[in-house]
Amino acid sequence: TEHPFCHLIDTLRSEQYEERRYFNLQKLSDVRYEKLPFCMRVLLESAIRKCDGLYIKTDDVSSILDWQTQQNQAEVAFSPARVLLQDFTGIPAMVDLAAMRDALAKQGVDPNLVNPRCPTDLIVDHSLQIDYKMELIRNKERLQFFKWCSKAFKNINVVPPDINAVHQVNLEYLCQVVQEGEGFIYPDSVVGTDSHTTMINGLGILGWGVGGIESEAVMLGQPVSLTLPQVVGCKLVGTINPLATSIDIVLGITKHLRQAGIGGKFVEFFGPGVQQLSTPDRTTIANMCPEYNATVSFFPVDDVTLQHFKNTSTDHPKLVVLEDYLKAIKLFRSYGDQSDEPQYSEMNLSSIVPHVSGPKRPQDRVAVTCMKEDFINCLNEKVGFKGFHISKEKQATQVPFLHKGAEYNLAHGSVVIAAVISCTNNCNPSVMLAAGLLAKKAVEAGLTVKPYIRTNLVPGSGTVTHYLNTSGVLPYLRKLGFEVVGYGCATCVGNTAPLPESVVDAIKQGDLVACGVLSGNRHLEGRLCDCVRANYLASPPLVVAYAIAGTVSINLETEPLGVNLEGKDVYLRDIWPSKEEVNHTEENIVIASMFKELRSRMEVQDYNESAESALFPWDPKSTYIRCPSFFSKLVCTPQSIEGAYPLLFLGDKVTTDHISPAGSIARVSAAAKYLQSKRLTPREFNSYGARRGNDDVMTRGTFASIKLQNRLIGKTGPKTLHIPSGQMLDVFEAAERYQRDGVPLIILAGKEYGSGSSRDWAAKGPYLMGVRAVIAESFEKIHRNHLVGMGIAPLQFLPGQNADSLELYGKERFTINLPQELTPRQQLTVKVERHPLKGVLLCFFTFSTLVSL
Repeated sequence: TEHPFCHLIDTLRSEQYEERRYFNLQKLSDVRYEKLPFCMRVLLESAIRKCDGLYIKTDDVSSILDWQTQQNQAEVAFSPARVLLQDFTGIPAMVDLAAMRDALAKQGVDPNLVNPRCPTDLIVDHSLQIDYKMELIRNKERLQFFKWCSKAFKNINVVPPDINAVHQVNLEYLCQVVQEGEGFIYPDSVVGTDSHTTMINGLGILGWGVGGIESEAVMLGQPVSLTLPQVVGCKLVGTINPLATSIDIVLGITKHLRQAGIGGKFVEFFGPGVQQLSTPDRTTIANMCPEYNATVSFFPVDDVTLQHFKNTSTDHPKLVVLEDYLKAIKLFRSYGDQSDEPQYSEMNLSSIVPHVSGPKRPQDRVAVTCMKEDFINCLNEKVGFKGFHISKEKQATQVPFLHKGAEYNLAHGSVVIAAVISCTNNCNPSVMLAAGLLAKKAVEAGLTVKPYIRTNLVPGSGTVTHYLNTSGVLPYLRKLGFEVVGYGCATCVGNTAPLPESVVDAIKQGDLVACGVLSGNRHLEGRLCDCVRANYLASPPLVVAYAIAGTVSINLETEPLGVNLEGKDVYLRDIWPSKEEVNHTEENIVIASMFKELRSRMEVQDYNESAESALFPWDPKSTYIRCPSFFSKLVCTPQSIEGAYPLLFLGDKVTTDHISPAGSIARVSAAAKYLQSKRLTPREFNSYGARRGNDDVMTRGTFASIKLQNRLIGKTGPKTLHIPSGQMLDVFEAAERYQRDGVPLIILAGKEYGSGSSRDWAAKGPYLMGVRAVIAESFEKIHRNHLVGMGIAPLQFLPGQNADSLELYGKERFTINLPQELTPRQQLTVKVERHPLKGVLLCFFTFSTLVSL
């Protein structure tokens, strides 16, 4: 109460907006707030609103206000507005809450008290296994459990299967920009267990990915702890090249940020160029965070964002509140006034030009304006990654042939396969729409595609066909030969229909370097067709353009694609749809239609009803959902570790995949033996990922990786040495024997222990095995936090020390004294007891902890 900021917090509580209370950050009257990046303002608002003196303190508020001097130094707490779970991580999280209810009920406490404090959305779709006659067996138990959760718990919204993938539902249905709760309106923010959570930053909603145990902590009311990050501003200026597609823009910005070295930082976009980016462009750029190693890429809410929400059927009154509120606390970005903008790094959008990749590898990018020159160079070069070694005198070869009664000519560079495919980065609606709009303009100009070119349209999903139909461009694609032939992989894997025999004969007769152009992600030489040697990856509209031109040996900037009905030359620039035209079609026709369909499907789902019981009726025969034993041996204070043996002696870069595999269950593994004891056949094993709700399977799957390098046995595999007996056993069997004998366990490791994906069972599994501490040279941060969350001590060797320098062999016994009060980076004494042939040698070493327990 003596902190000077407390008075400010009290005064901020009184502001109201149409009977809604909110925290008016402008009342700070602090120049520091005016200089804060927009993403930091979201952190500040949350810190002020949630400041309780326990989890979030006034020091957190002051540190964020002093962001410029405290970045990379101060540790602050952040309470997001909501949590996002996909079912792989949702299953263990909800199983834990259900088990917590059971534990309370056994103590005579009302189990209904256990509910998430932070609103949580769980999307069911990731782990569904679909195959003939196995669907119900594999999915039924998990779906029944999810349905019970949706009815039993408060603050849980379960989105059932057959709606959409988690990141799409987050963007299209769950995001609010401004939330209402606890009598306040406040900015939306989210932490999620899906790797695509960062996409939400494209809509002005702060969010990033966390691990499963961290997400459970947030669900139960604990904030996320983070070091106050640096915020790198990326100023976008200039005008986008008319021929540059969304793919070019996203990849260009990704390349720029990767070169800027922004690992672990926040990126915030500003400048006049931002307004040229549609909301799908922004979310795609934000989704690329892992590619340039940023934590988030934040686009503050602006007029483009508001227009997007208007087009997606957001209620008008809510939009008014949204806009007025964000402007009131200066979270709305206006690009008209640039007087207060800080000096950030700058990126000129004019520098982004359209590219294709080829002719043999995706990493060989070629600017479209240089395509003709580059192809000629490829003909000249020796046979290799780019070369075909065609002699000068043969480069002008043309071979006439007949096709359906008409005569045509083939030459080096002639296009014989053209496929518009909407997989991977081409699933952004804007590029598919651009292809359709270009086709429309081409047909209207009288342009055609030569009939011998094998053209096809292979959408990645029926949604693509839906919006091509809705926008009215599909008939024009069909007129150019791009018929929908199916969904999934086709041309990319060589499943193109055979070329006409006359075309094949002409190619062979002239030894021609014929070409394929496709918007997929596979184009190795000969893969599309054994007689097609040059293959280029291009955006969907460029596929259509090259199909019309009939050759890749063309400069699309200076040479015409063909002639119109009046005999005049038609250039690509004449039929290329403008960015504004594509964005208008996407926002006003496509996205609005898609959102309307999604909302209608969401409204009929019945997952969130009243539950019959506060306790889950566990089925003892279930091999998917079991009540875990986490709450059977809880301790309230840190307990010293006496005479522990190393379960494993590991090297550097042990990943969470090594610790807790997510793939298929090997037939000779400990988990397989357990499932066979339940009378399941190998065909019914499914995967570790799908069985994350069964602690018996997941514990047996801990350290079950066939790539595990354990120095105790000197070879690769999920085996270890049971030191007292000298037997080599499965890791689980050894741990089970140690636990029967009452012997605690530790793990010795090298650098970057727990790197890779943030897998909660990589900490839960070792805990259930009896592991009490991990002694390593360094830890991956999220996994280190997971170990702390499970009560496993992450201990770090002192600088310059490791197991080898201390002459540890992995067969010693370790005693670690843990005081009742622990502090970050506190040094602890570890007693190492080594048994030589005669006598007993007691060695004392000192390690240090990185975090408190």
